Amino acid sequence: MTRTLLAAALLACSAAAWAAGSPDLSTISERSGFQRTGRYDEAIALCEAFQRRYPDAVRCETFGTTPEGRPMKLLVVSRSGALDAETAKAKGLPVLLVQGGIHAGEIDGKDAGFLALRQMLDGETAKGALDKLVLLFVPVFNVDGHENFRAWNRPNQRGPEEMGFRTTAQRYNLNRDYVKADAPEMQAMLKLVDAWDPAVEVDLHVTDGAQFRHDVSITGEPVNSGDEALRATGRAVRDGLVATLKTQGSLPLAFYPSFVEYDNPASGFADGVAPPRFSNGYFQLRNRVGILVETHSWKDYPTRVRITRNAIVDLVDMAAKDGTQWLAAEHAADLRSAQLGGKPVALDFKATDKARTIDFLGYAYTRTPSDISGALMTRYDESKPEVWKVPLRDEVVPALTVTAPHGGYLVPAAWAELVEPKLQLHGIEYRKLDAPLQAVAVENFRVDRPKFDAVSFEGHQRATLDGTWSQATRDLGAGALFVPIAQPEARLAMALLEPQAPDSLAAWGETNNAFEQKEYMEDYVAEDVARKLLAGDPALKAEFEKKLRDDPAFAKDSAARLDFFYRRSPSWDAGYGLYPVLRTDATP
Repeated sequence: MTRTLLAAALLACSAAAWAAGSPDLSTISERSGFQRTGRYDEAIALCEAFQRRYPDAVRCETFGTTPEGRPMKLLVVSRSGALDAETAKAKGLPVLLVQGGIHAGEIDGKDAGFLALRQMLDGETAKGALDKLVLLFVPVFNVDGHENFRAWNRPNQRGPEEMGFRTTAQRYNLNRDYVKADAPEMQAMLKLVDAWDPAVEVDLHVTDGAQFRHDVSITGEPVNSGDEALRATGRAVRDGLVATLKTQGSLPLAFYPSFVEYDNPASGFADGVAPPRFSNGYFQLRNRVGILVETHSWKDYPTRVRITRNAIVDLVDMAAKDGTQWLAAEHAADLRSAQLGGKPVALDFKATDKARTIDFLGYAYTRTPSDISGALMTRYDESKPEVWKVPLRDEVVPALTVTAPHGGYLVPAAWAELVEPKLQLHGIEYRKLDAPLQAVAVENFRVDRPKFDAVSFEGHQRATLDGTWSQATRDLGAGALFVPIAQPEARLAMALLEPQAPDSLAAWGETNNAFEQKEYMEDYVAEDVARKLLAGDPALKAEFEKKLRDDPAFAKDSAARLDFFYRRSPSWDAGYGLYPVLRTDATP
């Protein structure tokens, strides 16, 4: 028996044993007073048991398989009769995607989600809401990481007794993978998203960080980014959830509470926009709302599960009430995105230095030198609540703005194999050219001295690319790709293909080969070339002499001086430093 089949068989046996022992659909977590959390076989069994208990309202589906052979489970929940994507679209129902366990040590969402589902289906809460929407619940996204199960996987988190691990079996952090989509799990998720097109995606997490009294943060986009008109919808979802949680006894924040200066509460906080490697930065590129729910790691597990359960139910209530308006606003944003050609589009963001002082609910603390690390160490006293007066920088502005091409992007056939699978995963429209094109007017981006990160990040050597777009003429072979800007996913296409976007293919190092010099000129050859060029080109001679006078570093660098002539010689590789995606103002 193969490892995959063995894993499936063991899970099936465990699921059957669980179902026999828990006919009331409660979780191990609930039965333990939220001190423990169950293994993944419980999630499989519950998925199937919910479908048996509520056959008119629940479908248990498998939407992917992990590298270790485990099924990725999805519960489709609705009392509208729409338990498949086509019917949901035909009925015009809003779809709410609730995603648990992307970081499997932060497992509040799994236990809270099953509790919320049972209570809603039994009519204890959110009465009538499931008639008006479809709820997709993924109890555990990072399934293999969930089964890397032990105590202390989350050392600065209070409960449960044991939990899963942050990364997948292949060591991917799925909440850094939305755009690059390396992990099989993420590829399965993106196919699910493309099929169902959720109006709102909710990602359930637990923070790291300092000790304070606030118990949950609610952030998301579009609020400061994305389609400007759609930001009103993003704010309404975020702020509506914050307001409702307050009425339920929580102390929510509408920004992520990470100090500007590590470990220093007095430095305060800065708001911002998550890049699209994160779930809450990704969905605005699709003109949809992405919400990040982060309970506070220093609250105990019962408290965190309660708050997460409340957030799920609250969002279901909101979707039932306002979901059709959300859909209308998102579809209008789709139409505007198809008109972005020639317009400025912000691709990265930052908080300005403008700050306001806020009251933050913290504890008394001291900052003294540590005899262990030698650094200043902050120590909190939870017996002494106090209010911190700290700065919050929450004016967020674009840090990178790019004018969208009038026509779109062209990917030469040699690079199509790299780019095409990513376009497919993200549902970006494109077409493959079936005939060659000659002398096409394009823009190309030439990179001068790229900066490659010294260390690997998520299996990539990331690159920072300085350069400029300029007019050019190129021949393109059959098999090249054309990605039109006139499509709802225009922002997502730009985030993927603009070389300076923070999570573009180029930024993740996928095109680094284009920025590596492949041919060289020996110094003694370069000396001869230089003398010939100087003798035959007075303007070049004047340029060289001026650079010697004005640039002392250049004057002292023999390699740079020879490179000056190599780059101006017929031997120079004109393809070196050219980003292998082109922009076009026309539709081929």
